[in-house]
Amino acid sequence: MKLKLNSFLAAACLLAMSVTVGAQDKKAFLDATEAGPDFLVQGEYTGKFGDHAVGVQVIALGGGKFDAVVYPGGLPGDGWDADKKTKHKLSGESKDGSTTLSGGDYKAVISTNTLKLSQGSTAGDLKKVDRKSPTLGAKPPEGAIVLFDGTNVDKWNPGKLEADKLMGVGTRTKDVFENYTLHLEFRTPFMPNARGQGRGNSGMYLGDQYECQILDSFGLEGENNESGGVYTQSKPKVNMCFPPLSWQTYDVEFTCAKFDTDGKVTAPAKVTMKHNGVVVQDQLDLKVTPGGSRNDEKPGGLFLQDHGDPVRYRNIWLVKK
Repeated sequence: MKLKLNSFLAAACLLAMSVTVGAQDKKAFLDATEAGPDFLVQGEYTGKFGDHAVGVQVIALGGGKFDAVVYPGGLPGDGWDADKKTKHKLSGESKDGSTTLSGGDYKAVISTNTLKLSQGSTAGDLKKVDRKSPTLGAKPPEGAIVLFDGTNVDKWNPGKLEADKLMGVGTRTKDVFENYTLHLEFRTPFMPNARGQGRGNSGMYLGDQYECQILDSFGLEGENNESGGVYTQSKPKVNMCFPPLSWQTYDVEFTCAKFDTDGKVTAPAKVTMKHNGVVVQDQLDLKVTPGGSRNDEKPGGLFLQDHGDPVRYRNIWLVKK
């Protein structure tokens, strides 16, 4: 009887631990001033490494632990050759006021916005940078339909107006659109303990049926279920995801599917998309993605998916073509 009781208590303790860990995994920071010391370390660093440029992305994993990716030539979208895909992975942790990472024959030491990178006799001091999309804050041109500018949610159902005049998730436009140019800005939360699809997940559904993924995929491989990807269909040409809590942009050219007189599709919907100013999808033929409210390939609304994480949106406008 004593053995059974101890087993029961052990199981109860494990259950309590799993609940606590689960809650910690989903903790999301929306304010950089409250995000803790790991947030100050994570981010992008760039500079000279020997005679060449180099970029490093440092990814916070919670509890003072980090991964990092070294990009010869510079950061993704700014010098790194995405076709060659050459990069080097490091890992490490913070201790006594500095962060040390290593992998292969590379070593990095981070302190006060400076990353000292070394590989054998080659070394360089890299500075932390805060990149901005070239289309961030883009103003709607004459004739544009302003879907959200922070003042109201009249064009959405249901309206999801959050703090700081931002749009929340789980909402779609009341109107439907056929062919258009779209500008949208989004921000993923800082969730250092979460992983994969549980880390800053949402989605931008064109026509309420084709999902362009939104995820905190900073420093990851760039898969079709990560930012810049079309879910289950197409990887981004380069992973242009900025660090969490950075404002990022999607600029989209969308063409609706075409039909014959019998209602059969004669040409699929197409999308060209820029993520933070860089083309990540180019004239891609689209297939319907589960998760929207329709699958008829006819004109639909813009749907911003609620995947349980507090992703935020702003400055959304559209120009019909």
